[in-house]
Amino acid sequence: MMSARSATLRSKLLRWLLIPLSLLFLADAVGSYYIARHLSDRVYDGELLEIARELTLHVKPNGPRPSFDLEKDAERTLLLDQYDRVDYVVRGSDGERIAGDATLPPPTRAGAAATMFYDSELGGAPIRAVQLRTDGAAPVTVQVAETRVKRQALANEIMVGVILPQLLLIAIVGVVLWAGVARGLAPLARLQQAIAARSHLDLSPVSVADVPGEVHPLLSAVNDLMARLDEILRYQRRFIADAAHQLRTPVAGLKAHVELALREEDPAQARQSIAHLYTGVERMSRLVAQLLSLARNEPTTMKQLELAPVDLSKLAFDVTTAWVPEAYRKNIDLGFEGVEAHAMIRGDATRLTELIENLLDNAIRYTRNDGRVTVRVTVHPPRVSVSDDGPVIPLEERQRVFERFHRLLGSHADGSGLGLAIVQEIAKLHDAKITLAEDADGLGNTFTVTFPEGAPV
Repeated sequence: MMSARSATLRSKLLRWLLIPLSLLFLADAVGSYYIARHLSDRVYDGELLEIARELTLHVKPNGPRPSFDLEKDAERTLLLDQYDRVDYVVRGSDGERIAGDATLPPPTRAGAAATMFYDSELGGAPIRAVQLRTDGAAPVTVQVAETRVKRQALANEIMVGVILPQLLLIAIVGVVLWAGVARGLAPLARLQQAIAARSHLDLSPVSVADVPGEVHPLLSAVNDLMARLDEILRYQRRFIADAAHQLRTPVAGLKAHVELALREEDPAQARQSIAHLYTGVERMSRLVAQLLSLARNEPTTMKQLELAPVDLSKLAFDVTTAWVPEAYRKNIDLGFEGVEAHAMIRGDATRLTELIENLLDNAIRYTRNDGRVTVRVTVHPPRVSVSDDGPVIPLEERQRVFERFHRLLGSHADGSGLGLAIVQEIAKLHDAKITLAEDADGLGNTFTVTFPEGAPV
């Protein structure tokens, strides 16, 4: 957990930049070393070859075996070197030593070239040697070798001259990268400080000013999330406020009925108080159920709606049949006008049932006794409508009736003002459109919910 926390973007960027740069420097150092050795060999190989040629000048024909007539003083002068030890050997065509050090190793690989340079060891020390073959009256093979002290010194000097500027350049680049990464990440640090200083109640969008373009998509996603959270919290605050406001009066009424029932000594009066209490509890129970239904059907507080093929005609008929007893209690003529063909739509059967039930509840509640309520279903487009004989809703009120807790002035029917709001929320979930118009016979209202046509089933 600690290692994951310590792996900051700054450290990752610096590693991604400096590690490849360091590896390139190491590769360049290795390559420079081999180039420096090659250059130092080229510089001093010429001297070795000149010594070998000088030695061949002292080889004289002398019958079957050539002779070598280099004096000791001339040999010391020729082989004199301030830094390295120089050795030689002269061999005849038969490979037998004519002069020099017989322990001098020959090349490890044979070659046809008259002149051959090679690396070997002599007495445990690395050497650089040249082999020179001559033709003519006295053919011989001359090998001259020297230790690598001055060659190594020259290679080191070349390496220092090449590597030191590169090391300085790497150091400068490292400082520049560190400063550049710090400067580039500074807007992110300021963004972090700005968000940390925010109140938990502040869900306003985060400013994208002075933020790198690569962070814009992240900030856009964060702002979108905060906007959705703000909308959800707004719905929740409104629901809590609505619930508190609407439940205050029923709870006070229930309390009054309970106190009255407790004070009654006459059993008949007590039973009457309990009956009022039951009515109040039933009313409050319905209000709570509608509040929960409204909260459940809000788009911001529900899970993804799972749609399935639904026969709107059969569903509406079944719901209408279930409401016949309620209509009968008010002596209302509840009718159904459907179609023989199936009106298939994609929807949530439970919520669609709730939609039609609320339309029927609203129609029966506000229709006068001996009135009429009719449910109709059409196929093209898929549509369900509920007509009633209630008071005609004025034009200026036809949009407001779908607002929460809105009730028409002068209406004496018992209701919470939530039924049509629930209908509208469920219609939105199904991409359906709800309209309100005066009934065709001029008496009452018709609520119509039209569903998208041609949806795959």
